[in-house]
Amino acid sequence: MTATKQRTDYRLTFVVLCVGVGSFSLLQSMVTPVLATIERGLGTDQATVTWVLTAYLVSASVFTPIVGRVGDKVGKERMLVVALGALAVGSFLAAIAPTIGVLIAARAIQGIGGGVLPLTFGIIRDEFPRDKVAGALGISAALLAVGGGIGLVIAGPIVEALSYHWLFWLPMILTGVAALTAHFFVPESPERAPGRINVSSALLMSTWLVALMLAVSQGHAWGWGSPTTIGLFALAAVVLPIWVWAEARSDSPLIDMKMMRIPTVWTVNLVSLLFGMGMYSMFAFLPQFLQTPDEVTGYGFGASVTQSGLMLLPQTVATFVAGLASGRLAARYGSKAMLVAGATLTSLGTLGVVVAHDHVWQLLVESTVLGLAFGLAFAAMSNLIVDAVPQTQTGVASGMNANIRTIGGALGGAVLASVITAGHRPDGYPVESGYVDGFTLLVVTSALSALVACAVPVVKARTHLVPGPQAEAEAARAGSTSARPR
Repeated sequence: MTATKQRTDYRLTFVVLCVGVGSFSLLQSMVTPVLATIERGLGTDQATVTWVLTAYLVSASVFTPIVGRVGDKVGKERMLVVALGALAVGSFLAAIAPTIGVLIAARAIQGIGGGVLPLTFGIIRDEFPRDKVAGALGISAALLAVGGGIGLVIAGPIVEALSYHWLFWLPMILTGVAALTAHFFVPESPERAPGRINVSSALLMSTWLVALMLAVSQGHAWGWGSPTTIGLFALAAVVLPIWVWAEARSDSPLIDMKMMRIPTVWTVNLVSLLFGMGMYSMFAFLPQFLQTPDEVTGYGFGASVTQSGLMLLPQTVATFVAGLASGRLAARYGSKAMLVAGATLTSLGTLGVVVAHDHVWQLLVESTVLGLAFGLAFAAMSNLIVDAVPQTQTGVASGMNANIRTIGGALGGAVLASVITAGHRPDGYPVESGYVDGFTLLVVTSALSALVACAVPVVKARTHLVPGPQAEAEAARAGSTSARPR
């Protein structure tokens, strides 16, 4: 009982987790609007500077599920410190990078911090009182979208007031403090998955993921029919089934294929893939649309990087509000209903952008609807995955779900870039119909995600799970430990 009382209050743990998730999410989006500034500052070219995004994306796609699984086995809090430390070290190297090569390497190190996501969900499940889990999951999941939106808002002012280097100094400070706080105050994980860490499986998974993400993210630049792009797609197609076969036969798989076949898990993962295509593509291309000079092209608003970010601020606020309300909404209506609502609102908001984008107020309303949708859907996906899997697989299941959403975002961004840039004006800007066609495609993918969400099986609460230590401590103080389900 003494050891239980000494465990850190879950509220402090939650603050540390939110800082980690928020910082990782910021680093995903803050760099995007200022790539041209980085290109000029480091004396490189447009093709090379895009690797600042690609290196981060590929690294995160590999390390998110791996770090989550290692956390399930050796301790989530221990790996949380590692993930936060990687974000801090990578941010430091990026801030002082003298060349584009160093910056790209630093961004790859930052990608290791993707493990913060599954570790956060696992720690919440292990440590928090059962009645607080849904709300905490919802807020932390919504922070992914909130951070992405805030990154677009603050990137411009930071660069204008300071320099692009501060896009990395600030996350370094936040994640450094969070890593130290996690080391000293976040309690060690009470739940461990048995077995060894399957290195060969990790290598196979890394091979097909890297091949796929490189082909998807660079295919537009290299050419979809280029030998390099086709070769990478072929490599992914060959190694993926080998990895699945190896995992299915392993006595200690990195990713349990039985878990991946759970109806709730695979349907939510499919929703994540389709949903990611819409959400991340909106993050990438809606600011670009706002920044298009209307006096030259006849569409867009000629906004600066800072102005376009401020125009999307209501979307970010709406996402955060939806995340705050997600716990109560899930308790009242169920996570599946929230997922269906979030995917449906995404489709409706995107449809609004397609048919009405001539006035600022129209895009403000539509982006606010999208913000609510993102907050609801992110929270629901996290809750459904956590409820559907055994406690010892929370990290890896959440990591794969986040990874699949990232893959969807990469696919959506690549396809949308091809559609939007298919027709160019003489001045180099895309024609308006390119944006209309691209956003129409996102309406379709969002509608499909809503249909799949309707097919997600409802999972009853896992009353056989042992409540986390924080819940046990509260129960003991209330004199009701024996009444809790085991």
